[in-house]
Amino acid sequence: MAAPFFSTPFQPYVYQSPQDAFIAFQILGAEAQVVQIMLKPQEKVIAKPGSMCFMSGSIEMENVYLPENEVGMWQWLFGKSITSIVLQNPGPNDGFVGIAAPSLARILPIDLAIFGGEILCQPDAFLCSVNDVKVTNTADQRARNVIASAEGFLRQKLSGQGLAFILAGGSVVQKNLEVGEVLAVDVSCIAAVTTTVNVQIKYNSPVRKAVFGGDNLVTAVLTGPGIVFIQSLPFHRLSQRIARSVTSPNMRENPKFFIQIALFFFLAYVVIVSSLILTDI
Repeated sequence: MAAPFFSTPFQPYVYQSPQDAFIAFQILGAEAQVVQIMLKPQEKVIAKPGSMCFMSGSIEMENVYLPENEVGMWQWLFGKSITSIVLQNPGPNDGFVGIAAPSLARILPIDLAIFGGEILCQPDAFLCSVNDVKVTNTADQRARNVIASAEGFLRQKLSGQGLAFILAGGSVVQKNLEVGEVLAVDVSCIAAVTTTVNVQIKYNSPVRKAVFGGDNLVTAVLTGPGIVFIQSLPFHRLSQRIARSVTSPNMRENPKFFIQIALFFFLAYVVIVSSLILTDI
């Protein structure tokens, strides 16, 4: 059995696979966490590119394309990597690898065997895995569930009987929904949900307003039974706040910016009018 999702820093856990193989791991840190996984000879970890933080000298790392992870055209179109890194211990002695979260995120260990072999996650939630884990990207084909953003349209599904580590931003809350129990959650705050939960999208304002963005405009209505992991600080919300705080003061303190914009439009107008006049002549 894997660790509970609320792993405390430096707390060691032992994962037992369906084949009775034991793998020890630790989740280190509080916010930008690192998972340290112990590898016996011939054991391996599959992780997303750029996530390796440290490893023992006996570990070999290779960047490969895994056919079983169906990334395909959708992943490539949204600018995501279609390769994975494989960290394997070929030596006679035990080794270890440290896989780090790419942002201020918590690492949640998910034993897929406990969740019925499948779980749906937010895009880019997958960090690394041990044993039998398959990563696929799925899109909800129902029109009412399609949101005008990549995060709402593209979802990540983890399947198999292995141990997966996923990412969630800020604090994480686990809700166990009973049969027929309803929970409304902001769409961006859903880190992961079991496949038994029915998800319906609700617009809190007219669609024409939701298209132009805003906060809490789209809510997911979740109906049990099942389990949902809720994150308090999605990465895109954090990045938006940082971008606003960085760009807005610069614009206010630099009046030349508005003059440059006005000059640009004026020159564009002159070029267009000149081309029309020359065309008539």
